Amino acid sequence: MTEADATTGGADLQTLARVVGRVRANIERVIEGKPDVVNAALVVLLAEGHLLIEDVPGVGKTMLSKSLARSIDCSVRRIQFTPDLLPSDVTGVSVFNQNSREFEFRPGGVFANIVVGDEINRASPKTQSALLECMEERQVTVDNTTYQLEQPFMVIATQNPIEMEGTYALPEAQRDRFMARVSIGYPVEAAEIAMLTSHTGSNPLDDLEPVTDAAEVRKLIGIVGQVHVSEAVQRYAVAITSATRRSDELTLGASPRASLHLVRAAKAVAAMDGRDYVLPDDVLRLARPVLSHRLLPSVEAAMSGRSTGAILEAVLAGVPVPQP
Repeated sequence: MTEADATTGGADLQTLARVVGRVRANIERVIEGKPDVVNAALVVLLAEGHLLIEDVPGVGKTMLSKSLARSIDCSVRRIQFTPDLLPSDVTGVSVFNQNSREFEFRPGGVFANIVVGDEINRASPKTQSALLECMEERQVTVDNTTYQLEQPFMVIATQNPIEMEGTYALPEAQRDRFMARVSIGYPVEAAEIAMLTSHTGSNPLDDLEPVTDAAEVRKLIGIVGQVHVSEAVQRYAVAITSATRRSDELTLGASPRASLHLVRAAKAVAAMDGRDYVLPDDVLRLARPVLSHRLLPSVEAAMSGRSTGAILEAVLAGVPVPQP
């Protein structure tokens, strides 16, 4: 690498840090006291992934997704998933035009840069499956015609894990397409009191202005793509996912797609920290949000009270971290 290349890389990372800082500050005007959750959402955005927000009602799942969407001057659509939602409502449908005597394509809710899917587990499995192609391949196929989705493209889905009546559990193939799963959790007392002050007079989302646009986000994604991942770090990421597949306590381990998501997310974290290279610690700290929702515990492990999180911790402890 020449000195000019190094200077350019440093300037790019400074630009990324500046823009990410603006977006983070914007979101934290709405979501108070949850810096880790906000950071995870930004990591997934820069790593070209999709985010699943799973938590009990009323903790700000939809507020987080909306505040991220409004912080970027790009196309945003919200889909309220209900049992009567049809796949064509998500992907679009061909409609016959009486004047031209031809079929015209009417785009569905996924034709946007950021798609907010509220309560995704309330839709039927048939409707949920309408997201599979667009989340993985950034395209939609309707009536044998394929339509490309504009970049960046990110699905932010929310679901309530407590209320099971009238819901359909996400299939493994669907969960595997989400780069990370986060839980917001209840705020600390001081943050909840501050929320009462800021949210009762007006809705803070109404005052939120975009601080960046889609073109700049595409540039930041390109910067993240240039972050270096050494062979040792790649081997470490694969060793973690491979260990989940060998675990006797898991009936389903992490897929090769999980390995890819883990490395992509680690590159985003490194760039946000001002580094043009990934550390093993980046991979380790992301293993929990990136892998936990993809794993299925065995019947024996579930009956003995072993949670997926505890099993993953044991797996991570058994994989040696490469030394610099």
